[in-house]
Amino acid sequence: MSTRLACVVFDADRPRFVADFWAELLGWAVTIDRSDEVDVAAPDPDGADLALTFLPAARAKQGKNRIHLDLASRSFDHQRVQVDRALALGARRVDIGQGAVPWVVLADPEGNEFCVLEPREEYVDTGAVAAIVVDTRDPVRLAEFWSAASGWPVAHGGERWAGLRSATGLGSWLEFVRTPEQKSGPNLIHLDLTSFDDHAAEVARLRAAGAVPSERDVRNPEQGLSLADPETNEFCVLRAAHDCSIV
Repeated sequence: MSTRLACVVFDADRPRFVADFWAELLGWAVTIDRSDEVDVAAPDPDGADLALTFLPAARAKQGKNRIHLDLASRSFDHQRVQVDRALALGARRVDIGQGAVPWVVLADPEGNEFCVLEPREEYVDTGAVAAIVVDTRDPVRLAEFWSAASGWPVAHGGERWAGLRSATGLGSWLEFVRTPEQKSGPNLIHLDLTSFDDHAAEVARLRAAGAVPSERDVRNPEQGLSLADPETNEFCVLRAAHDCSIV
């Protein structure tokens, strides 16, 4: 297939400001800095980390994001250091009903939730970002769609959560966690794909796999076509000329 998962996109009131937060926290670098887009990527050009892209969009955040990042830690001491570093950079602790859990839930300076995980064996080789986590009513169904879309195989599937990872075994997981709440309004964070061959043919393939028309353009139409997955999470199929990925 000629489509790959390219980047995690944040709608941001202050793109460069929040991009700087994530670059500092992850130890990554700003690779694109324009008025209409700021990209942050891991420093290793041969790595498999997805880029983070920040686009200007002044929309009030309502409720918990349906997509968030989980950050890896090597030990409980490292977890504490990561949390302290995030707080010093401008993050804050948030309560989303998580209760007594071994991970720490924080929000970035624009309120986007993320977790700093306790050390877990499955994330020892992921890099800074352990997983991109998507809330869903049906983890298996949504994992199957994104597996078809990205080419990443389903490594785990179950009633409560399902996970994908690149066939190379490198980089972050893409995980789908069962959540009773339905999607309400457009997502402030979404995923983008890049097609490297026949763009129209790839869009048709994604439609056949279950993609539906998006209610809004998540990118400039010249950059690619906006669609939504079977649970109406928006995404864009970018043309290869606008590749924000290092994968």
